[in-house]
Amino acid sequence: MIKPVLMDNQFLASIKESPRENGHFNLWWLGQSGYLIQWNRAKGNSTSSRHLLIDPYLSNSLTRKYADTDKPHIRMTEIIIDPTQLDFVDVVTSSHNHTDHLDADTLIPLMDVNQKMKIVVPAANRNFAADRLQVDTKSLIGSDAGKSMTIADIVISGVPAAHETLETDANGRHHFLGYVFQFGEWTIYHSGDTMLYDGMVTQLKRWEIDLAILPINGADPSRRVSGNLDGSQAVWLAQQIGAKLVIPCHYEMFEFNTVSPDLFLAEAKEQKQNYCLLKCGERFSSKGKTHRNSQRR
Repeated sequence: MIKPVLMDNQFLASIKESPRENGHFNLWWLGQSGYLIQWNRAKGNSTSSRHLLIDPYLSNSLTRKYADTDKPHIRMTEIIIDPTQLDFVDVVTSSHNHTDHLDADTLIPLMDVNQKMKIVVPAANRNFAADRLQVDTKSLIGSDAGKSMTIADIVISGVPAAHETLETDANGRHHFLGYVFQFGEWTIYHSGDTMLYDGMVTQLKRWEIDLAILPINGADPSRRVSGNLDGSQAVWLAQQIGAKLVIPCHYEMFEFNTVSPDLFLAEAKEQKQNYCLLKCGERFSSKGKTHRNSQRR
């Protein structure tokens, strides 16, 4: 099993002791599509930090659920940290209802230790999410494509995602979303699970995206799960939307639904697309934001 670069108390220490340069952010890959962002901003004569969790999956819930089925979810990477240790989170976003993006075994413990934490889900999924998390629907903040909100000084804008198609409820609200996060001078796009769809590039070019976080595990019908971008498509999308940097995700979590990042790497190098390939638990800092041809250590 893959061991994160840092995990448990060492990972927690890396968050609490990381350089907090005013105006810059730190980002850690939690595995699958999960990320922790720490944005550092001036407050009086000191620097304070905001913490955003994106699609965290910090449990073995899917491994347990599918253990005795013909589609076992065998973990490839160890759990980086117990969610109860993350008692400083301001906001969590979920891109859609699949458990590796909306996990009760992760989010309920997080709510227990973060009484003021806000949870953002697609508005179309609010009732489902409230039932899964055992909370009142009103306690969840609903987002949708074209809707923006500000939470903990972070502007969060919903954009459509196609997993594998664009799906909406009776009110036209999207079940699958990506999010654009804006704070300080930075703009980050996390696509959630998605494939390419008509109009995607036009929508995303509304923003000047510094960092795009995109899945690369592709679409293989034999897996019997919804597909995503593959490595080549992820690079193409990053190029088309003018992303200054791209980080790949959604691999090395489950044995049946993963790929090597080699296709992504080869295409990024061929297209001269700046990228950063993180290991689980590894920190990316906007202080050193150019990572072309960054290699795994």
